[in-house]
Formats: sequence, structure tokens, C-alpha cells
Amino acid sequence: MFERIAGSYDLLNTVMTAGLHHRWRARAADLARVGSGSRVLDVATGTGDLAIELARRVSPGGEVVGSDFAEGMLARARAKASAVDGLHVQPRFEWGDALDLPYADGYFDAVTVGFGARNFADLPRGLAEMARVVRPGGRVVILEITTPTELPLSLFYRLWFDCAVPALGRLAGNSDAYSYLPSSVRRFPAPAELAAEMERAGLREIGWVLTAGGIIAIHAGTVPQSRQRQR
Repeated sequence: MFERIAGSYDLLNTVMTAGLHHRWRARAADLARVGSGSRVLDVATGTGDLAIELARRVSPGGEVVGSDFAEGMLARARAKASAVDGLHVQPRFEWGDALDLPYADGYFDAVTVGFGARNFADLPRGLAEMARVVRPGGRVVILEITTPTELPLSLFYRLWFDCAVPALGRLAGNSDAYSYLPSSVRRFPAPAELAAEMERAGLREIGWVLTAGGIIAIHAGTVPQSRQRQR
């Protein structure tokens, strides 16, 4: 499915969010607390927007890896990053399975995922893998859509995600993918439940912020200085 939508992914993201998704990714990058020389992994990187934002933060001397299992998405991410002016650290985009990350324990200073965690086939395992590859004291950041519960935004949300988004998908020739989007959001844990999952994965100092009226949640947690391996 993600291979099929790679060509229209960026355009539809911009239409669906009125271009605000770049601002949300910047906020997620803030919460990663990275700087010059940091090593960062962006899991389920898609077309690379969050990896590119992180690359702006780690120059000079830093490293950003964008990992995804859809080669079509990775190809677009590589082309996009190479076209960005003034990007002194070029992200490296490579194939990877979020449930079995091919990186050493504690290699990265931070790991992020933007709008990808709800696609994990096994959320606890994906979170544990993200925590595993972050050094003690490093950060795990999750940017995701959530379901608002307060009127009138909850009504708008249902109309937009259950009606308008699938219609946009049909216009783009990807009706199945954009019907999948609202159903995947409904299945994903609410903010407090996701925080509990992060704690079970071994993270501490977990907090989250809601933005866009409660439609977007950005969670962040810290890998403790002394931790037990999560299996």
C-alpha cells in the first residue's frame, strides 16, 4: 500500500493538514533535544520530512538515518533531501523493519517516528526496538494523529477523516489507502494509553503535548541511565 501511494503522499499530506504537518514535525524535532554532532534515527520515515528537519538540527558532525520498508518512499526521500539547499548533513535513507531494527544497542542519541507508529504490526515490539537503539539519557519521540473527544472538533474530525479524506484518496486513485488512514487512527491508543505503552517499553519521564485542537499528539520519553533490556 505504501509503495502505491508514494507518488501522491506529499501532496495529500499537505492538502489534508493545510501544510501544518511541517510545523508538527519541527515540534517533534524540538522534543528530540538533539544538536550538533547528534546521531538520530527516524523510523518509518516515509518521504523523509522529519529526517530532513532533524538533519538541520545536527550540523555540524551529526548523523541522521531515515528507515522505512517501502522502497518507493525511500526513493522520494533521497530525491527530496538532495534537493534541499543548505542542508549540511545529508540524511541516509535505508530499508529497515521497525520491529527488528538493524542497529546496535544505544547507538543513537534519539529516535523519532512521525505518523508511522500506528502502522506498526506490533506496537510494543516497535517501541521496545526504538528504546533499545537509544543511548541512556537519549530520547524517543512519537508524532501521531489522535482522536479528539470534545465538541465541536470531534464532529469536524469525524466528517473530515471519515468522509473527506477517503474522498481525496479516491480522487488520487488510492481509495483503499486513504480509507485505511481513519481506521488506523481509531485503532491507535489514546495519549495516556500510548504513554503507558512507552513506559512498558522501558522509557521514563514520559510526557505529551496535544496540538491542532487535540488532533495531533507528540509524545516523548527518555531512556533511563540504568535500564533493563526489554524483550
